[in-house]
Amino acid sequence: MAENLMHALQYSSYGGGAAGLKHVEVPIPTPSQGEVLLKLEATSLNPIDWKIQKGMVRPFLPRKFPHIPATDVAGEVLKVGPGVTNYKAGDKVVGMLNHSTGGGLAEFAVIKESLTVARPPEVSAAEGAGLPVAGLTAHQALTQSAGVKLDGSGQQVNLLITAASGGVGQYAVQLAKLGNTHVTATCGARNMDLVKSLGADEVLDYKTPDGAALKSPSGRKYDAVIHCATVIPWSTFDPNLSANGKVIDITPGPSAFLTFAMKKLTFSKKQLVPLLLIPKKENLEYVVNLVKEGKLKTIIDSKYPLSKAEEAWAKSIDGHATEVMDSSSKRL
Repeated sequence: MAENLMHALQYSSYGGGAAGLKHVEVPIPTPSQGEVLLKLEATSLNPIDWKIQKGMVRPFLPRKFPHIPATDVAGEVLKVGPGVTNYKAGDKVVGMLNHSTGGGLAEFAVIKESLTVARPPEVSAAEGAGLPVAGLTAHQALTQSAGVKLDGSGQQVNLLITAASGGVGQYAVQLAKLGNTHVTATCGARNMDLVKSLGADEVLDYKTPDGAALKSPSGRKYDAVIHCATVIPWSTFDPNLSANGKVIDITPGPSAFLTFAMKKLTFSKKQLVPLLLIPKKENLEYVVNLVKEGKLKTIIDSKYPLSKAEEAWAKSIDGHATEVMDSSSKRL
């Protein structure tokens, strides 16, 4: 491989799934103003990555084809662009690339300093790479939308977390229990013990009648729902909500925005809140530090080398938390 080229996976059109990803050699990017060049050590895949490929966010994403997907990365700083003051070559970091340009399924990537944080030695590359999209979504849903104070202060909040064994759900359960909360969680039967171990007070198998109805085993009404699943109608949530309860939808579609508008127009005390992630450096630093302190865990279903990233892609589409580890030793 030429010295100025790198191995990457990209797709050139919408659709195609894992088969649409092609192994290519492309030029190693150069950091611009406020950017750093990383030698990637781990990349975490999120559902939004393959949803972009599927065309579910067209015409907005990706910005252009061909597109190297994935945004959540951990790596080592190799070079810094003009204006970068917080990092130098050799620093280990965690960061989030822009969804419009991607770049995570590659040996190297450029990332904005503004969405990059230091990775302490207590946090592995794989643990760190799992945090940006999933960890920040859980953090924003709980702290901004649900009003949970993660220092444990304030009145107790009764929470429901759907699809709690998924990427966002796992972080949401753990972060919620740092606050004054009672957590009811739903997941599949095979993951109930895992979700319980993460701190959930009650766990429902979503395929049982009570699980499908979202009924709290202790009869509680939910002040907030961190809704990480799909295809649950408002009519199922409504009877389980407290008087001012809200459903925070982390993957809002057209029906979610319609419900949101109708609840506003009718001055309903019960609300549906579509969540759009606004990543912030200070929040990423916060969750990385929680992992360092042993207060937050990244659960990884499986790991794949970059040479088999398409297998990781297929597994992510099937609903598993997967990471791509760059096992190459190439250096600039």
